[in-house]
Amino acid sequence: MGTLEQFLPAFLEEVVSDRFGRYSKYIIQDRAIPDVRDGLKPVQRRILYSMYEAGNTPDKAYRKSAKTVGDVMANYHPHGDSSIYEGMVRMAQPWKMGHVLIDGHGNWGSMDDDPAAAMRYTEARLSPIAMELLRDIEKRTVLFKDNFDNTVKEPVVLPSRYPNLLVNGVSGISSGFATEIPPHNLKEIVDACIRLMDDPSLPLEELMKTVAGPDFPTGGIIMGEEGIRDAFRTGKGKIYIRSRTAIEDMRGGKQQIVITEIPYGVVKSRLVTAMENIRLEKKVDGIAEVRDESGRDGLRIVVELKKEADASGILAYLLKKTDLQVAYSYNMVSIVERAPQQLGLREMLSAYIAHQKEVVTHRTEFELEKARDRAHVLEGLVKALNILDEVIAEIKASKNRQDAQHNLCDRFGFSERQADAILTLQLYRLTNLEITTLEKELKETRRTISYLEAILASDAKLLKVIKDEMSEIRDKYGVDRRSEIQGEVEELKVNLEVLVPAEDVLVTISHQGYIKRTSRLSFTRSGGELAASGTKEGDYSRYLFEINTIENLLVFTQRGQYFLLPVHQIPEYKWKENGTAIVNVIPLAKEDRIVAAIPVKDFEQPERSLLFVTRRGQVKRTELKEYRTSRSGAIAACKVGDGDEVLRVMETPGGADLLLVTKLGASIRFKEDEVSLMGRAAGGVKGMTLKEGDELIAAERVAGDEGELLVVTDLGYAKRSLLCDYPAQGRGGKGIATFEFKEGKRVKPNGSALAGAFAVREPFNLTAVTDTGAKQEMNTEKVPIEERRSTGRLLVALGKGETVQDIFPSLALHLPQS
Repeated sequence: MGTLEQFLPAFLEEVVSDRFGRYSKYIIQDRAIPDVRDGLKPVQRRILYSMYEAGNTPDKAYRKSAKTVGDVMANYHPHGDSSIYEGMVRMAQPWKMGHVLIDGHGNWGSMDDDPAAAMRYTEARLSPIAMELLRDIEKRTVLFKDNFDNTVKEPVVLPSRYPNLLVNGVSGISSGFATEIPPHNLKEIVDACIRLMDDPSLPLEELMKTVAGPDFPTGGIIMGEEGIRDAFRTGKGKIYIRSRTAIEDMRGGKQQIVITEIPYGVVKSRLVTAMENIRLEKKVDGIAEVRDESGRDGLRIVVELKKEADASGILAYLLKKTDLQVAYSYNMVSIVERAPQQLGLREMLSAYIAHQKEVVTHRTEFELEKARDRAHVLEGLVKALNILDEVIAEIKASKNRQDAQHNLCDRFGFSERQADAILTLQLYRLTNLEITTLEKELKETRRTISYLEAILASDAKLLKVIKDEMSEIRDKYGVDRRSEIQGEVEELKVNLEVLVPAEDVLVTISHQGYIKRTSRLSFTRSGGELAASGTKEGDYSRYLFEINTIENLLVFTQRGQYFLLPVHQIPEYKWKENGTAIVNVIPLAKEDRIVAAIPVKDFEQPERSLLFVTRRGQVKRTELKEYRTSRSGAIAACKVGDGDEVLRVMETPGGADLLLVTKLGASIRFKEDEVSLMGRAAGGVKGMTLKEGDELIAAERVAGDEGELLVVTDLGYAKRSLLCDYPAQGRGGKGIATFEFKEGKRVKPNGSALAGAFAVREPFNLTAVTDTGAKQEMNTEKVPIEERRSTGRLLVALGKGETVQDIFPSLALHLPQS
């Protein structure tokens, strides 16, 4: 037969799935997931049993960890010393275990994630409570199996006289399964077991009156009662663990944040480093120093603050951005009858109670067997002492020990076990006192037999034994709750003032859409001239704002969208630099452009609203608070019809009139309160009926009859007309004329359309920009006052064929007097 004929063909998928299936079964059952009965992974169980077998108990001296690791690896766990020692280390660390199972001596690591010393340096022995896991193991309470090489036996599970799975918790990842069970309070869990034994149908709500939630050895504040309820019901749930903190006053008006408990599983040194990095990177303004003052008195981290810093705000930021507060997800998976299952609290406790019933039943059977054997022996001894002379004579007449045993059985009816006990009886036991002692012991043994038989015959008595023994463990080892339970998850709100140093700055937006933020210092050092603001060639500054870094800009576009732009997010440039394209700051569409920018500090200002006006005469008024958002993308600000666009957006408290002016010289004035408040995405109502080919070019808020309306044509002609000549009308009308255009071959034209219109109460400067990019400035006082229907006067000198492209109030800055 050829070599190839000795092999059978097989599909790779089948081979891999078979091998992986076997591998998965092994690591789920025998490595990463704990047994529901004793709450231990195999390596932990083997460590504890090996130490118990070696007599490495709390009443003996410490023993080198290396010896324990060697014993475990040689007899039970042939997977390398590192995994065994790591299992030992975890069971000896009080910040990871609710109750440590190994009493370590030496360097066993720290909360700073310092590793334990090598096993040749450390020493260990079982902790007192670990003995409760192993108690009665020699009384046939649990099954044993062969070890990996069939040389010794090891327990399948430990008796576990308290619910270790819930008390100490566990974390593990296997193939397709993971488990995350937090530690709970020993007193609460034992009390819950007792209540469940008293009433197996006890609902979860009643159990939760006893077990409030997890109890972490590191303390902290647990938030999320709903998450705990979900976890206890289904085995999955989410809670939040918050550090225990306090804000303390210091000398000099300063304050400091003191942290005395941190969340379970958080590495203290990394937490301190994260907070120090926040200080160094100045993500928060106000942290002076971060110190770790932990020592013999316990954990203590101090965050010292600068004078007048917002302590509560900084604490909220640290809770949100560091591991001072963490989310913890329950995933209560354990091995139940050799298979992984996700269990709730009732199911886990029920499985543990069933285990204890087996343990105590097996122990009782073992003790009953021993008691019956002892009673049988005592009955023989007492009988023999009552006929002592005949017994002695029979023994003396016998040839040897075996003959004596046989003769005693035949003549007096003793069993072999009784005859053997008689033959080994010491002579001092023949005294009257000893005979009385034997009779008393027989009586006590018979009473013990009756008691043990009663336990086996009655489920109630069996449960009473379990409850009494668990109560003893609770009273001996139980500690008060360390973690505080808080029902609601407190939402963390971080004020902008904490994140951003409050600073008054200048923000400019150019006609071509370049934006920059400039400090007052840079403006002053550049000469303090508005005209010196840097722009690209052919561009010019269109908007200027004196604003604080903790405020926002609402940026509106002609297509009816808006963006909320926090001032501190605008890139900072020197006054003479161009800035950056606004598309680098907000996602403005290529075909869209900015028509307005409004500074906002508080969106909840009462009776403040935004007034929208479109080219086709639509007007809309919406409350300012409707525009509060946390989104950074474009949001609908106003519904805009086809072929229409937003002309202007104004902030208004209401109560004034709105004056609309069209390209062809018509105008209308009506009360802005005629425009009812609408929703953010509404399209508005008609403000003015326009002639064909006409459109709005200006919208101004006016009050009373004081002041004038200034208009400028595309050919530079301008005039002012008194506001009292513009009576209020009803909204939606055609309006009245505000300018007369010259027509005819022999008449010098004064323009074909209005380029702009402005309400004037106090003099100010206007900047006109021509289609060639030239800029001219004029004061409103220089513009003549004429009749409403007059033709105006040339005030902007233009070249041949040149027209006014844009006109707007010149940038003005009102800096405080120094």
